[in-house]
Amino acid sequence: MSTATATPDTEERGLARVAQTFAAFTEKWFPDAWVFAAAGVVIVSVAAMLNGSTPAAVAETFGTGFWDLTAFTLQMAMVVLTGYVVATAPPVARLIEALARVPGDPRRAVAFVAFLSMSVSLLNWGLSLIFGGLLARAVARREDLRVDYRALGAAAFMGLGAVWALGLSSSAAQLQATPASLPAPLLEITGVLDFGTTIFTWQSMLAALVLVVLTTVIAWASCPRGASVRTAQDMGIDTEDLPDEPPVRERPGEWLEYSRVLPVLLGVITLGWLVGQLLEKSAVAVLSSLNGYLLVFLVLGLVLHGTPRRFLMAVQKAVPATAGILVQFPLYAAMAAVLTKAEGRGGETLSDHLSSIFTSFGGGGGFAVALALYTAVLGILVPSGGGKWLVEAPYVMQAATDVQMNLGWTVQIYNWPRRCPTSSTRSSCCRCSPCSSCAPATSSGSRSCSS
Repeated sequence: MSTATATPDTEERGLARVAQTFAAFTEKWFPDAWVFAAAGVVIVSVAAMLNGSTPAAVAETFGTGFWDLTAFTLQMAMVVLTGYVVATAPPVARLIEALARVPGDPRRAVAFVAFLSMSVSLLNWGLSLIFGGLLARAVARREDLRVDYRALGAAAFMGLGAVWALGLSSSAAQLQATPASLPAPLLEITGVLDFGTTIFTWQSMLAALVLVVLTTVIAWASCPRGASVRTAQDMGIDTEDLPDEPPVRERPGEWLEYSRVLPVLLGVITLGWLVGQLLEKSAVAVLSSLNGYLLVFLVLGLVLHGTPRRFLMAVQKAVPATAGILVQFPLYAAMAAVLTKAEGRGGETLSDHLSSIFTSFGGGGGFAVALALYTAVLGILVPSGGGKWLVEAPYVMQAATDVQMNLGWTVQIYNWPRRCPTSSTRSSCCRCSPCSSCAPATSSGSRSCSS
């Protein structure tokens, strides 16, 4: 990727300059998200020993808790995988090309990419990550528009940066709605909270609407104009996305791999299962099932790709993007175990002490403001919605129970400000590294796939 140094004639102003300054700082000083997770385990372990726990007790809780979230880790990895598989299917690629021709000027194009990225993220943040990146590249290929590629890259990540935690793939909401994935100490405190008590409350939906509108306006207002515009061509970036065609069938045994029979049959079976679920349960209960949600997206990807061979090619490309989740979530599980199980003086854990601090703010507005500010600040250092919730939830939800706060709304108080720091960080990073809008190339340790 080629880069160019800004000159006085091309120096950016206003919000664009702020974004570039923040990007320079984060890219220089922020390590990979895995480093934050590993450092968090060390800090929590030391804090537990200062609280009176013995080194042996801390080591024991670390080891026994390390694999507590195996099922949830796989489920979050599947959110990324299924999102990629659906986004790269040929019908979706054709839709993206058609959508890229809609906006009529550069600023509207950036706002349009941001709006669609956020809208898709309310369905699946993994899908939004890839869909937004491919849409940005499709817009950049237009010869009749001179659009700043850095702004397009930032806009493409706004689904992941702004509102995904208020949508169907919200890690915290999904965890609270999936009893098999909830750690035992947290399940005892909260019980199961379906989507009707979290993301489908009117307050949460209003918050999502406000964030979508504000982010779209900011994307429009902060788009570089005039001499400061740097297109993909200016930066020497190839934006062509040529479809990968499967090799020619060579063996009789490959017939089913290149046939549409199995995808169609599995699609029919899945549709029958989904209809049965909707007849037996409420729509909210069906949507709250993380396993069912992933099943539908996985089979949808298979059907859209048409043949098992195309589907498996997409899966192979998606797997590297799940690496960050696979190696980070066990650390979050261990951290949560030390917080909740390593007893110190008086038989109290770190979670007990932290819960007391939040309880001291009382119920209502004081508790909500304290939680929102705490979550926003900590979110800069722990850029993982689901992993961070695993660490915070035991003491936050205990405090919410003690002060009689609505538990579902407490989850959403956590979700809403969580988007602010990560939105700024990811947006400015994209503006500095515009080729990152090619989301399929996400590295194994990428912060953008650690949610």
